[in-house]
Formats: sequence, C-alpha cells, structure tokens
Amino acid sequence: MTRDEALKIILETKVIAVIRMADTEKLFKVTEAIRLGGVKAIEITMTVPNALSIINTIAQKKSPDVLIGAGTVLDAETAVAAIHAGADFLVSPISNFDMIKACRKYDKFVAPGALTPTEIAAAWENGADVVKIFPATSVGPKYFKDLRGPLPQIRLMPTGGVSIENAKDFIENGACCVAIGTALLDTKAIAQNDWNTLTQKAKALLESLAKTKA
Repeated sequence: MTRDEALKIILETKVIAVIRMADTEKLFKVTEAIRLGGVKAIEITMTVPNALSIINTIAQKKSPDVLIGAGTVLDAETAVAAIHAGADFLVSPISNFDMIKACRKYDKFVAPGALTPTEIAAAWENGADVVKIFPATSVGPKYFKDLRGPLPQIRLMPTGGVSIENAKDFIENGACCVAIGTALLDTKAIAQNDWNTLTQKAKALLESLAKTKA
C-alpha cells in the first residue's frame, strides 16, 4: 500500500483503530469485525511483544482494503523493520525526523506525534502526512479549532481520550481523523469473542462521523 493510497483510505474513513494484542488469531478476527463496520485502518503498537511478527502475520491474512500499521515507532530503524514486516502506515507519539525520512523513502504514510504549535509545524515541514496530537485528552477538541486558525494546511489527528461519543467533536473542530483504542475495541467483547459488538461499535462511530459538519 503506497503512502497516497493509505492516506486516501484514512481520510475517507477518518479512523485509525489502535490495539495492543499479542493473540494473532483474535487480532485477525478483530480486524475483520471492524472492517465490516467500515473501519479499515488498524494500528498495532510496537509495545506489544513480538509486534513485528504480529504485523507480518496479519498483513499476509488481511483483506486488500485493510491497512495494518505500526504504532509507537520511535526511530528510523524500527520504522524500516515495520515496513519490511508489512506495515502500511506508521505512527509515533514523538517527532523523530529520521523516522519520517525513512517512511518517505519507502513511500509510506507517517503520522508523528506533537503537541505545541512549534512541534506540529516542524513535524509537518519535515514530511508528516498527518500530525498526531498526543495526548489529546489533555487539550480537548477546542485545541484543534484553535490550531486550525494559524495552521489550516496541517492535517491533525487526536490520540488519547477519543471515544465514539466525542470523536465527532474532534472532527468538527478541525481534526482530519481520529485514533481510537479501547472505546472502539472493547476488551470485554474481544475476550468473549463477541465480534458483532465490535462491528456495531465501528458502524456507530462511522455513522457519527458521517454527520459531522467538518
């Protein structure tokens, strides 16, 4: 999946689902469940044990229109390893410019993390496709509206504290997409193999975002 192809899917669906799970069989079922609900991008964080192996396994089994990404990527070396494992996109809580350059070299979507206007502008100028605002729970949706005034050209994505209920508030205030974890990927439902609940949550989230005024 090229950078432009991944960017198109993420901007259209407006959601990246973030999961921390080492069970590849269940992870594949999670991926399929939320795909049925319309969510096509799933991020597997590098803090999960054997994350590269998991990314490789899921990348080989996933549907063609599903994106598998690597999250919490802190340096260029990890980015390259994740890309070779099959990652379609890369996300980080920080802005490591060498990591961004590596993603550019391999034509992969990259969303480095930043918080202040200076950090956000620097990440964008160094090649970010989207700048991840982390932790979004500390600033709230209005912060995105405030940023859009002086920085309208920069695509922003909140991570941390995003829920099915407030995701639309972030979009309406200027975010291009959201990253959402357990609020969408219900751990209780996963433990019970209740895939329909995940599908319905994904549908509810996308229906909410489809009604936004952004």
